[in-house]
Amino acid sequence: MSPYHHDLLPDHSYHVYSRAVGSEKLFLSCENYRFFLSKFKKYILPVAEVYSWVLLPNHFHFMIKIRKENFLYDHYATLNKKESLRTEDFPVFIMKCFSNLLNSYTKSFNKVYNRKGSLFIDYLRRVHIEDDAQFGATAFYIHKNPVHHGYCKRPEEWEWSSYHSYLHKTPTQPAGIHLMEWFGGLEGFIKYHQQEIYLKGSENIE
Repeated sequence: MSPYHHDLLPDHSYHVYSRAVGSEKLFLSCENYRFFLSKFKKYILPVAEVYSWVLLPNHFHFMIKIRKENFLYDHYATLNKKESLRTEDFPVFIMKCFSNLLNSYTKSFNKVYNRKGSLFIDYLRRVHIEDDAQFGATAFYIHKNPVHHGYCKRPEEWEWSSYHSYLHKTPTQPAGIHLMEWFGGLEGFIKYHQQEIYLKGSENIE
């Protein structure tokens, strides 16, 4: 299995990300960003909690934790009244939720901008978060991504990220797990993001 195509399993954490096809843009207005986050809440929050995220014009990153089995059983039951979810089908069900998110957003985007065809590349990359070092480095990478791509000079300047929400003490969109305790408070959170950290395999990540 490719290191970027791990099964998404209950009670495990992952870095998931995708990008637009070719030179297309995913977000052309503030309303596009807000609409994508509203779709994320609808399709993904029932199956995953969020640690950190960022939306950029042509790609996105989320660090998530898949919910426990009982939550997944309950959500599946609300969507499929007459069917039961088998344990071995968890990864398929979770990926279906992501597929629904991307397809729903694409249909709306195409309608608004009078375009046709795929908007996202044909797969969702996912990397399993295996330890604390990788957890911290991934959060850092996601929050620094707007700086890396030249959209701003400091991560707090980019509105469409959890770093902006945490730093400005505004409600995280989508609402997620608060990172402050992991970093030992706001001071530790800011200090951690001021150092140079290189995420393993980041040369292959947008």
